[in-house]
Parts: sequence; C-alpha cells; structure tokens
Amino acid sequence: MTEYRSNFLVALGSNLENGGISPLGTLQDCLQAFSTEGLRLVAVSRFFSTPCFPAGAGPDYVNGAVAIEADCDASEVLTRLHRIESRFRRTRTERWGMRTLDLDLLAAADQVMPDLAEFRRWQSLAPEAQRSAAPDRLILPHPRLQDRAFVLVPLADIARHWMHPVLRQSVAQLLAECPAADVAEVKPL
Repeated sequence: MTEYRSNFLVALGSNLENGGISPLGTLQDCLQAFSTEGLRLVAVSRFFSTPCFPAGAGPDYVNGAVAIEADCDASEVLTRLHRIESRFRRTRTERWGMRTLDLDLLAAADQVMPDLAEFRRWQSLAPEAQRSAAPDRLILPHPRLQDRAFVLVPLADIARHWMHPVLRQSVAQLLAECPAADVAEVKPL
C-alpha cells in the first residue's frame, strides 16, 4: 500500500449496528462524512475484525484507520470527529462501552499535547484506572496507541513509518513489539 504523510491520524471502530447498518457498513459510510466536516481523507486502511476491548465487553469490532488533512488545529479536528460520531448515533454512556461509531484522534503530526508531563501521566496510568479515568482535555499522541494491536495493525497500512514523537519509534516498530497473539486476533475483512 502507498503511504502518505498527513496532519492527523484517526482510528475508526464500530461494534453495534446502526439502524440496521452493520459495523462495517457504518465505517464505510462514515468516510463520506469526513469531507462534509472539512477533513480531507488522504489514506484509508483496510478494515479488520478485532475482538472487543476489553474482552467480554460486547460484540467484536470492525476497526480501521485514516490519515486526514485539515485547515484547523487538533482540538477542532476532535470536535469535528465528535460531530461525525453523533450523526452515526454515537452515545457516550460508558467508557470503553459498545458503540455505533468511535473515531479516536491518534496523532497530530509530531505534536505532544498538552505537554510531555501530561502525556506521560496518562500514558503511565494503571490499567485498572484507565477504565474509569478520562482526561478533561486532548492528549496527543493517544497515550495507549502503542499498546493496542487493533490500532497499530490498521495504522501500519497507511502510516507504518510515522514516528511516535515521545517513544521515538515508528508504527512498524511499535507493531513489532506488540504481543504476537494480539496481532493475530486482528483479521482483515
């Protein structure tokens, strides 16, 4: 696949039907909504079937990733992603709960937001605290993208050479360090 450089990297996920549309259909349909929000798709990964995270929390997911360009800052991109989620009936009732559409802003080029100390605080949050704690502001890069095969596998399709600005490793390197069993569970559709 061709790799593109982009301002923003976004993870896509869905594990609930939306008005009779399958999770895969929702992800395919939501791609059209990016342009209506002024977010230009530069690259789109393949779609993958992945086990629900955390295990047992609901039906399996369909995941993917996109690279986008926009004429705005990361906070505004996040606002626009939330508007797209709303159009697809996303509700935020439970952290890591089932959802019709999940759009996670993973990275804004090589920016670390709001600063390195805050990023490190969220990155080092104990697993049991991650389920209930949510930041009150945008943290970039996503503090746990390096731990999640369901994010890294699709991301490797479109940005395998993107360099994590804190960890100083590429997506390909991060994926190589991911447990093989986790990577094997991410299956192309």
